[in-house]
Amino acid sequence: MVGIEGARSRARAEVTAAIKEEARRQLAEEGAARLSLRAVARELGMVSSALYRYFPGRDELLTALIVDAYSAAGAVAEAAASDSEGSAPSVRWREVCRALRRWALAHPHEYALVYGSPVPGYAAPDRTTEAASRIAMALFGVVADAVAAGDCAEPVDGPPAELLADAREVRARIGLELPAAVLARSLVVWPQLFGLIGFEVFGQLRGVIERRETYFDHAVDQLAATLGLFGERSARS
Repeated sequence: MVGIEGARSRARAEVTAAIKEEARRQLAEEGAARLSLRAVARELGMVSSALYRYFPGRDELLTALIVDAYSAAGAVAEAAASDSEGSAPSVRWREVCRALRRWALAHPHEYALVYGSPVPGYAAPDRTTEAASRIAMALFGVVADAVAAGDCAEPVDGPPAELLADAREVRARIGLELPAAVLARSLVVWPQLFGLIGFEVFGQLRGVIERRETYFDHAVDQLAATLGLFGERSARS
């Protein structure tokens, strides 16, 4: 009986993977707004009623794809943060940013799904936020490690009180030990990073910046400076 149940679980996992793979192909061709379970079922040679046993509706399939995308990006960010341990904070920051850029360029349609335009009629459930937090935790974790080691300069000009209040609320939710002022500064830098990546993924740099890797490295180094992260030759204050 255990063997039968194991075979059923493997079969279900294989069909689920095939459904998501076909859905990703459709994302690339049609975009998230036109994703259709009927079309996915047709391409896989399934009847729609059979597919609904795996995903009750379009939103559940979209959620699975979003969680997968965030999880994949989170995994590469975490690996870069781990592999660069022992390096200067600005170097670790650059490596995590580079890893996210590489993932986005290799998976542009999945990047567009999570960082592009919202899908009409779709409301993301909490579990997509949980998956997305892996990316933020990898980035902010580099900053937290630098603060703990005394390798992060304190902000000279404090953020507005309202932003500090938001930072304290975020800190309570994510459980990361960071001074509120440093976290507030990180929250300002965070969307700038994804703006940089998005401009390249969505083609806005075409005809403007050709040496994009150099451009990206320079830009994320500027973000590291904004964060107060020390580099290899930086003197601690």
